[in-house]
Amino acid sequence: MDDQPNLRQFIDEMSSFDEEPAARPVRAAAPELPPIGQVVEIAGSSSQIRMKTETLLEMQQNPDPAVAMSGQVGSQVKMVVGTNWLIANVRTLAAAGDGEVVAEIDFLGEGSRSSNGTMSNFRRGVTRYPIPGSTVLPVSTDDLRSVFAADDSPHVEIGTVYPTDDIRGALYVDPMLSKHFAILGSTGTGKSTSVSLILHRISQLSPEGHIVMIDPHGEYSAAFKSCGELFNVDNLQLPYWLLNFEEHCEVMLTTDGAERQRDADILAKCLLAARTKGKAAESLGKVTVDSPIPYLLTDLNQILVAEMGKLDRAGDTTPYQRLKNKLDELRADPRYTFMFSGMLVSDTMGSFIGKLFRLPAHGKPISIVDVSGVPSEVTSVVVSVLARMVFDYAIWSRTEAQRPILLVCEEAHRYVPKDENSGGQAVRKILERIAKEGRKYGVSLGLITQRPSDLAEGVLSQCGTIISMRLNNDRDQACVRAAMPEGARGFLDAIPALRNRECIVCGEGVAIPIRVRFDDLEPEKRPASSDPSFAASWRETGDEEGIITRTVKRWRGHGR
Repeated sequence: MDDQPNLRQFIDEMSSFDEEPAARPVRAAAPELPPIGQVVEIAGSSSQIRMKTETLLEMQQNPDPAVAMSGQVGSQVKMVVGTNWLIANVRTLAAAGDGEVVAEIDFLGEGSRSSNGTMSNFRRGVTRYPIPGSTVLPVSTDDLRSVFAADDSPHVEIGTVYPTDDIRGALYVDPMLSKHFAILGSTGTGKSTSVSLILHRISQLSPEGHIVMIDPHGEYSAAFKSCGELFNVDNLQLPYWLLNFEEHCEVMLTTDGAERQRDADILAKCLLAARTKGKAAESLGKVTVDSPIPYLLTDLNQILVAEMGKLDRAGDTTPYQRLKNKLDELRADPRYTFMFSGMLVSDTMGSFIGKLFRLPAHGKPISIVDVSGVPSEVTSVVVSVLARMVFDYAIWSRTEAQRPILLVCEEAHRYVPKDENSGGQAVRKILERIAKEGRKYGVSLGLITQRPSDLAEGVLSQCGTIISMRLNNDRDQACVRAAMPEGARGFLDAIPALRNRECIVCGEGVAIPIRVRFDDLEPEKRPASSDPSFAASWRETGDEEGIITRTVKRWRGHGR
């Protein structure tokens, strides 16, 4: 009899253990959120839902920022389709009467729905669509964490996903670089700092990388002085004989129309003779006017004079005299010493490629080429030579161990303008070719511009990843809208409303379009592009005479 209470107690304890596993999933499940509407119309990527205004207003009080934003323009909503969650982005909202609103949505992708309602294994694209009448639910921060969670592919984290505080926004490096990228944004939106942040993160991920950046304003040298190699007119030493025939024409020809064609024919004949005269040409079977073979400027000058002496009439010597005068001018002008310098010419092509392309990198994977000191008449030619060297090296090294190169071009609208008749055709052709064919040879192109509407459409459309910061101009917004995939249209409407250092990212480099606030960058890694404080500077005075004297000296000495 004394054993019965103990037996009953033992049975009660055993039965309580049996009940606990059944109760655990209920406690672990996330709190159920009330539906906010239903599907009204399905039309491929873009569809319509109808939501209750009262419910949306109640949701705004939710402590979860993602739930509080659900149903608003630029936010996400979800719906059940079979065993999956379908995620959609809200593009527009319109009043429908009876306390309801109608929203146009763009489907982003789908994730597996577990037994307790959580989402996992999110992937881009839609396999099954909901039917009209399906329930629409708000998206929680946990859902967004599943959507934006980066997988094991190489990636760099650049900031936090809006509207959350802790979900990291990541760029997948291989898809972003292999299919090119563009960073767009009006002046003053933090574009230069954001570019520095992205390149620093890529450099940290790949310390033996190969990045060449064309810097037209000399602002990025300050950002990469510790992890990059810096080049300017003082140490670039770009050999003039690396120019191909078209680039020679842009530098040396001063005429137009029929006269320009005649001058070009003469230059081609004399340039080929000068290239074949050198010792390097003897070991090569075939030499053309485009072959990067060293030649002496004195040889080219002598050949021009010799050809001029063969002519019967003095009037025919004018084109030869024009070329000779231009050649003498280039050799005498101190602004061109970085390219046309010295009487001795040695074959420095290998060492030039090695130091410019960071082969090997030695932990400094980026070359900053500051072209702000290059004379404006030849800036586009210098950029053309650098871009063509990247592309040609990639083509001729296909049988070697692959060393992909990233070419980043700041102020890209200068070099690939929409106007096909503007100057600098050589640089336009090579950048367009890299945009179209670079992926096959391991050359990536990064375009940075504040005026996408002035950029050639064909080049922007080749960029697989677009990172757009705030754009104030209607033409620029329309240009970006045309270049972005249709699923990102809802995000595009937020472009004029973005804050500084916020961006919309869409394309190959992200799983789905995201709005990101960039991380803060350490002061020593920021470019020299901060805005001056007029109010503070205009309260200061002193040493004006010294400032003017030193400035005039640098001005006259071209920076020296």
